[in-house]
Amino acid sequence: MKTLCILCFLILSSIWLQAQNITSHDTIVPAKGNVKGQLKEIKKEKVEHHSDSIGSQPTLAQVDTLIQNKYGDLLNDDTAYNKRYPLWVPAVQTFGFDFLIFSIDRYMLKYDFSTQVGINTWKHNIKTGWEWDTDRFGMNFIAHPYSGTLSFNTARSNGYNYWQSIPFAVGGSLMWEYFGENTLPSYNDLINTPINGAFLGEISYRISSNILDDRTRGMERVMREIAAGIIDPVRGLNRLIQGKSFRRTNLEVYQKEPLNITLYAGMQKLKNDPEDISKTGTYNEILNLQLDYGNPFENRTRKPYDFFKLRIDLSYGVGRKILDNIRGYGILYGKNFLSESGNKAMLVGVYQYYDYWDNKTFELGAIGFGSGVITKLPVHKASKSNLYTSIHLALIPFAGSSTRFGPDTSQYRDYNFGGGLEGKFESTINAGKRATATLTAYYYWIHSYVGLKEDNFITIIKPRVTVSLYKNLAVGFEPAFYYNDVHSPNSPVVHLARTEWKAFVMIYLEDSQRRGHYN
Repeated sequence: MKTLCILCFLILSSIWLQAQNITSHDTIVPAKGNVKGQLKEIKKEKVEHHSDSIGSQPTLAQVDTLIQNKYGDLLNDDTAYNKRYPLWVPAVQTFGFDFLIFSIDRYMLKYDFSTQVGINTWKHNIKTGWEWDTDRFGMNFIAHPYSGTLSFNTARSNGYNYWQSIPFAVGGSLMWEYFGENTLPSYNDLINTPINGAFLGEISYRISSNILDDRTRGMERVMREIAAGIIDPVRGLNRLIQGKSFRRTNLEVYQKEPLNITLYAGMQKLKNDPEDISKTGTYNEILNLQLDYGNPFENRTRKPYDFFKLRIDLSYGVGRKILDNIRGYGILYGKNFLSESGNKAMLVGVYQYYDYWDNKTFELGAIGFGSGVITKLPVHKASKSNLYTSIHLALIPFAGSSTRFGPDTSQYRDYNFGGGLEGKFESTINAGKRATATLTAYYYWIHSYVGLKEDNFITIIKPRVTVSLYKNLAVGFEPAFYYNDVHSPNSPVVHLARTEWKAFVMIYLEDSQRRGHYN
C-alpha cells in the first residue's frame, strides 16, 4: 500500500513536466518539420507574451478574451473536437461502472453486503426506505466520494459541463443504494457520494486536461495518455472508445489553466497528549502534495473550478491509517477586482469545500458551501515580496465527526453525523524566492443530529516557514496544533489535543504563468 501511494505521488508530480505547452498561436504546421521543435517554440513564444510577473498584469492585446484566458489558453474545451454525446451514453456508462463495482465486490472481494442481491432485496429496499448507515469513516468519506467521481466523469468526459454532470453522480448513487447492496439505502451516501464526487471529479478532469495534448506524438503522447488515464480513469477509457487517444490535431483543443505543484517529504513528530511531559511522542515519515490550479487574480468571467486548491497529506509509521488529511476548495462563482497598476488584486467568490481529517485524536469529514475572499498586496516591490491572504466562511450541511470517546480501530461507525459551520484563514508572505512564512487556521463547529448528542468545536493552527536552497528546492518547518472540545448534555466537556512538528524538503514546481506562493 505504501509503495502504491508513493507511486501515485510520483505520477502526479510528472504532471508539471507534461502540461502547459499552449499559446494563442498554438497551431502545429506539418510542413515546418519536427513537431517537438515546434512545440518548444510555441512554449517559448507563449512565455514571452503571457508570463505573469509579480505586481503587473500581463497584456491582453494578443489574446481573444472571449475564448482564451490571458495566457492564450482555451477557456473551454473546443466543442469541435469534444462534442457532447447523447444522454443515453453517460447513462449507460454510469450503469456499467456500478455493475462493474458490484461484480468486483461480490465475486472477487466477496463482501457480505453484495451477497444475495436480487429482486427480493430490491423490493425490500424500495418498500422499507432509507437509513443512516454504519460504515467506517474512510468508506463513507473517501470510497463513496471516489465512486461518485466515476459517475460524474461519465458525463464530463462525454462533453457535459460541471453542472450538467452532477445529475449523473446523483443517479449513479441512487442506483447503487437501491440495487447494489443487500442493506437499506442510506441518506449519508446519497449526500456524500454525488457532492464530494463532483468536487473530486471536476478536479481530476481538469488536471487530466492539463496533461493531455493531442498535438504530441510518440512516447510523449503515450505517457500523457497513461498519466491522464490514471488521474481520470473514466476519461481515459472514453478516450480509447472515442478514438481520441490516437487522434492527431494541429490545434490545442482542451481548456488549460496554470498549475503549481508542491511536494513535501520529511519527518513528523506526533504527540497526542501535549500536557504529558513524560511522553516524547512518535516519529513517522510524511509525504504531502499540494495543487494550486488557476490564477485567482486574473480578471475574467469565473465559472466552476477554474480556480481550486487541493492538499493531500500522507503519513507512514502510525498504524493502518496512511491518509492523514485531504482539504481543498474550488470556486463556483466569483468576481475579480484589480487596482489600476495590477499590484493589488482581490477575488471574491462562492466556493465548495472538502475536508477530510483522520488521526488518533479526531475524525472529521465535511461538505461545505460558502464565501471567500483572496487578496494580493505588495510588500516590497524591489524584492518582489507580496502578502497573499484568503478568508473563508462556510455552512456545513453534512459532516461526520468523532464522538467524545475518539476514533477506534473497528470496522463500524465510531462517529456522529451532523452539520454546522467552518472558517478558514490562510496567509503567506514571501521574501521574493528566498523564503516564505505562512499561517493557516481552521475552525469547525459540528452539531450532531445522528448518533450521540454532541457539539464538536475543532481548532487547527499551522504556522510554516520555508527557506530556499537552490532554485525550486527548499527546506521547511511546520508545527501544528489540534484542539477538539466535545460538549454533551449532562456530561463534562472533553478536551482533546494533539501536536505535530514537521521538518521537510520541499520541491516547488512553479508555472511561469502563475508566479508567487499563494499558500
